[in-house]
Amino acid sequence: MITAQIPQFLVDLEERFNAAMSSNDIERIAGCITDDWLLVTPEAGPVPRSRILDVVGSGRLTHTSMSKVATHAAVVGDMAWVTGRGQNTGTFNGVPMQADEYITDIYRQVDGIWLCMLTHLTPVHSNST
Repeated sequence: MITAQIPQFLVDLEERFNAAMSSNDIERIAGCITDDWLLVTPEAGPVPRSRILDVVGSGRLTHTSMSKVATHAAVVGDMAWVTGRGQNTGTFNGVPMQADEYITDIYRQVDGIWLCMLTHLTPVHSNST
């Protein structure tokens, strides 16, 4: 059942994932995502884990901040998802960037550990509330 009451373990997972991304440490990031994790962006469409870890590891993509306020979630067995609004800052190819996005992360429990298997980003438009 979808709920606006976000389970604490999902809040904790999101905070851990945000901190890993802001650290720009590919080992920390890899520890939050499945081997087949996929990032879906409006600019590039589906981007595999290996590509994201490569651009972060090379320094072409950096994050200096990343936050998210979760608004909806659901947990069904060993699967869960959380949607919210997030902001981040950093650089891409040396150019400063910032984003305000709706984010959905889908988690799967693997060997007793919850890992993100898909992240989907949708930009917030200026007329959104």
